Amino acid sequence: MLERNEVIKRIKTALQSRSGKQWSVTGGRGTGWGWINIDAPPSRRTAHHRLKEGSTMNRPEDYEEYTNGVAGGHTTPADRQELCNLLGFDNDGRHVSSQGVSIASSRDYYDEYLARAEGRTPAKIAQPYWD
Repeated sequence: MLERNEVIKRIKTALQSRSGKQWSVTGGRGTGWGWINIDAPPSRRTAHHRLKEGSTMNRPEDYEEYTNGVAGGHTTPADRQELCNLLGFDNDGRHVSSQGVSIASSRDYYDEYLARAEGRTPAKIAQPYWD
């Protein structure tokens, strides 16, 4: 049975090998210690949001996403799509967000996402263990 740090290492290696790109694969801290996050590295997080021209409200629909090449934002649509493809998901916004992918702290989730990162079909799809 693989421990969290070994899963992190294998996912990172598999994604890099299959895409030719670096990916940030990190473990949670504190109460989120067992969780794992996959995202573009900070230097590629160049997508931002701005108020649409002419908008005067502060509602979500009043903002638009744009990419300006300046780090410090979130994952670009192109990286989100690539990560979806690498993990075998449709890009419907449910699996890869602007903050990447969160993998829950359980053996089933670790096994599923390790298989996905390595380009294999998961033997089992993990089910949420929380309400």
